[in-house]
Amino acid sequence: MRIYLDNAATTALRPEVIETMTKVMQEQYGNPSSIHADGRAMRAIIEEARKKVAKLIGASIGEIFFTSGGTESNNMAIKCAVRDLGVRRIISSPTEHHCVGHSLESVERQGVVVKMLRVDERGRLDYEHLEELLQNDLSTKTLVSLMHANNEIGTVSDMARISQLCENYGALYHADTVQTMGHFPFDVSKTKIHFLSGGGHKFHGPKGEGFIYINNETQLKPFIDGGGQERNMRGGTENVYGIAGVACALELACEHMEDYRQHIEEVRSYFMEQLLENFEDIRFNGDYDGDYLYTILSVSFPQSAKSDLLLLLLDMAGISASGGSACSSGAEAGSHVLAAIGADPSRKTIRFSFSHFNTKAEVDMVVEKLKTIVEVRKMEAVA
Repeated sequence: MRIYLDNAATTALRPEVIETMTKVMQEQYGNPSSIHADGRAMRAIIEEARKKVAKLIGASIGEIFFTSGGTESNNMAIKCAVRDLGVRRIISSPTEHHCVGHSLESVERQGVVVKMLRVDERGRLDYEHLEELLQNDLSTKTLVSLMHANNEIGTVSDMARISQLCENYGALYHADTVQTMGHFPFDVSKTKIHFLSGGGHKFHGPKGEGFIYINNETQLKPFIDGGGQERNMRGGTENVYGIAGVACALELACEHMEDYRQHIEEVRSYFMEQLLENFEDIRFNGDYDGDYLYTILSVSFPQSAKSDLLLLLLDMAGISASGGSACSSGAEAGSHVLAAIGADPSRKTIRFSFSHFNTKAEVDMVVEKLKTIVEVRKMEAVA
């Protein structure tokens, strides 16, 4: 039996989501842009899904657009803000996901000025630095692009504070909520955000489907040109069963959010206790006991003869975890997030990430496997 602790990379599809998607695939196959009955039936499924997603985050239905996932949504927010809204300066951080970081590199080549916020050793943003940067150039149209929670170390940003600062200084605010959607409540009617991104496979929905919220005061042109789908905002025939799956998954995640959070917090805390009890010199990256994403625990193991092989040995022992972001962990390359927070490069970091499907019994099995791999163990545990 394998133990899956890489939920920050992707999550298992819920049975209810599979049922919802299968029903659409089996019973409906019309093109939602067609005007006949089969097309109208598919269009109704999309619009019902849009209505659900909008309600769950406090948006209007005209502010939700379905995309292929978080990466497309983040690219769209950044690149279209530059192209359509006159943004010539972007404030971000060195710990953002690669889809944001590489998008910033792309617009920087177009002459956009990119400023990076300072972060501390836990990955926490320097909000005074943000205000300083916003104050320094009020004449340039500015976009602030920051993730809600870091996908590698789990440190959470203060969206309300960022929103207020952006409003005070006339900046646009793009929140990458891919890791936190379905795990934290959102209400864009109360917190001013111009762009917000979500990806279905992070909250037990399908891969390849997500959405972007675009505040109705913010007018963009299509990111992908085509037949005018998604209210002329994204060309291409819609992935209707994926859209239905995303809406179903988000609805279930929000409905059970508090129960799932309590369960996951207990599993995560138990894992931390067991690691500290059984191994020497265990450290945790990020704001692990402050403002953190409860589905993530970034564990730093001391250097040993086997530390470079730790991820591989865990995999061989039947445990799925990650060295960092799923987009780059397979290459075992150095993490830009860990570098930004000044983590010791001689130590080995493993990201364990949890869902409501995980149990304390699984934690016990992981700890027992680690005892056979990690050489630096406490003497009383060895005895």
